Amino acid sequence: MKKHLLILLACIASTLQLSAQTQMQWKNPMNENFQVIRGQGWPNELKGTYNRLPDRAEKTIRKAVWDLSRHSAGMSIAFRSDAPQIKIRYQVSGSFNMPHMPSTGVSGVDMYATDIHGELLWCSARYAFRDTVTYTYNKLSYGQSASKGYEYEVYLPLYNDVKWLEVGVQEGYKLEFLPASQEKPIVLYGTSIAQGACASRPGMAFGNIIGRKLGHPVVNLGFSGNGQMEPEVFDLLAEIDAQLFILDNMPNMGGDRAPKIYDRTINGVHKIREKTNAPILFVEHYANSHNGTSIEEEESYKKLNLSFRKAYRALQQEGVQNLHFLSEEELGLSQDCSVEGWHPNDLGMQVYADAYIPKIKNILNEESEKRCIFTPLTQQRDSYNWKERHEQVLALNKEKAPQIVLIGNSITHYWAGEPTAKYARGTDSWEKLFKGKVVRNLGFGWDRIENALWRIYHGELDGYDAEKVILLMGTNNLDKNTDDEIIDGINELVRAVRHRQPKAQIYVAGILPRASKEGRVANLNKLLQVRLLADEATYIDMSSEFLQPNGRIIKELFTDGLHPNKEGYQRMAKMLEKAIKE
Repeated sequence: MKKHLLILLACIASTLQLSAQTQMQWKNPMNENFQVIRGQGWPNELKGTYNRLPDRAEKTIRKAVWDLSRHSAGMSIAFRSDAPQIKIRYQVSGSFNMPHMPSTGVSGVDMYATDIHGELLWCSARYAFRDTVTYTYNKLSYGQSASKGYEYEVYLPLYNDVKWLEVGVQEGYKLEFLPASQEKPIVLYGTSIAQGACASRPGMAFGNIIGRKLGHPVVNLGFSGNGQMEPEVFDLLAEIDAQLFILDNMPNMGGDRAPKIYDRTINGVHKIREKTNAPILFVEHYANSHNGTSIEEEESYKKLNLSFRKAYRALQQEGVQNLHFLSEEELGLSQDCSVEGWHPNDLGMQVYADAYIPKIKNILNEESEKRCIFTPLTQQRDSYNWKERHEQVLALNKEKAPQIVLIGNSITHYWAGEPTAKYARGTDSWEKLFKGKVVRNLGFGWDRIENALWRIYHGELDGYDAEKVILLMGTNNLDKNTDDEIIDGINELVRAVRHRQPKAQIYVAGILPRASKEGRVANLNKLLQVRLLADEATYIDMSSEFLQPNGRIIKELFTDGLHPNKEGYQRMAKMLEKAIKE
């Protein structure tokens, strides 16, 4: 009897321990006091919903478009967590699946992680589609970044409306929702293909692939069967302060709508141009799945494309600027890329995105990979919140345009100025050097060239005309890249700055000397001075005030052999003063 009692007590204790281990804390993103939902074109009007169009649109657009706008296609939520298990639970209003599209695409969610170096990682899940849908991500690991965790992004259902949603982690672990970016979005207006049919999971919709690969927010206004270029929808599109508009409507313009293509295209573009000169990308119908098997289908969609091209050329002849075109040939989809001849499968979605991405990079001048090895990335290697600092920069630039901009790493970050940092080691020298000027500190601790490229590509130099831009980059690439690669990367930064700040004087500061690397830094700076794009930027020596006659650093000017102290920043200011005061 005593033995049985002990076994019973042990079982109870084990059960209680297991229950404690699996106790979940649940959070609803709608309860935050900031906008969490990403991919909404009218965030102020749509706060607290998973909808794609504001309520007032119901009075002006067709019911079919309105009903589809309740679907959460293209939207996502992001959070930071270090939990080994993450659960997502939610309810949807419609059917879980369709004959040609599985539940995981119609009604599922899809989660990606971003590690501290900005690398994307897809997360596999166990799921159950019941009254409450659940996705469970088990055995998540973080390697050396366990204390920091990862940033997660969860794409929402493509063909269903979300009634409510919660994210859960075990008690004791971090779960912090992240605000949606203030960056101008790419706006995708199109059909069921744009909405996401027939991706097997939300992350494979081509709009979500584009957003994930480029890092830009994407507003998905694909309306299944109803992306018909109607004037009421163009009125709404024109309200969005976008960095790019994409018109991918031809698959919905057949039948009795074909004669309307020309006029609707011309009038729609005019509506957008009344509000903005943002680039507009025209995309042809690709339906070559029927080539060779249905002459009627082939001739039908080619007629649609001809009308679309005619409108595009007419707008060009009118003098409408900043128009771009993605042809059927450039899309390059094969007969294996669709489910039933119209809607892309996952292969088709990837091919579609692969055609879009270089075109968008070209339009936004983001083709750095063609000239150097650096792929723009985010990072979270330091203790501060990297994305939050980026958003602070965007907000400050809107409040007051800077006259002088410094782009750098921790050496710049912890000097002084705005956005403020936890350390300000050189406030006196900063204020003396920049007295009377509006200066923005775009220094980010632990940034490498690829991280500065990402920030430049994502709005930190947009919307204002600076007088001077100073680059102090490269030291964090010393352990990762060759001297030639670093110089090519710095020149790519110069090109990126020049495109966005054509009126500014650009200065490139040589890499600051650092302990145990004095010789390499000196040689690299000599090469940089020779190979710098001299027509675009001026070189500033940053070495002489920090070195002894034997070529070693003056240790008393640094906190750790790399970061200047108060006196070190005074010497930095002295070397920058001539360039700034010219």
